[in-house]
Amino acid sequence: MRLLADENVPGPVVGALRGHGHDLLSAKEPHPRADDAVILKIVQREQRVVVTAGTDFGELAFRSGLPASCGVVLIRLDWTDSDADNQAVATALISRDDWSGISAVVERGRVRIRPLPPFVRML
Repeated sequence: MRLLADENVPGPVVGALRGHGHDLLSAKEPHPRADDAVILKIVQREQRVVVTAGTDFGELAFRSGLPASCGVVLIRLDWTDSDADNQAVATALISRDDWSGISAVVERGRVRIRPLPPFVRML
């Protein structure tokens, strides 16, 4: 799976996903402090699924018409138990082979999924 982890995704989650063989690009590495529009352009260009704790990504993805080869996974946890929360996110993301074409919200104990709009428009 081709993923892009936003800067707010904890290192242990990035490590766990890479450890399971996912092609994961971390925004911290090549694009520190890039704004959301830049991240979405990278996601579109490289056909990745963005993983983020930023609530504005989902709305931006819907407005931009993110292609079906892309997707958004929003992490909605309070991080009061970082070890458990990191494990919950990694487990949720590893549970599916494909997050493309959807907007998902990962919460403790559940994942909500809805499709992205069917049209394609580049930012």
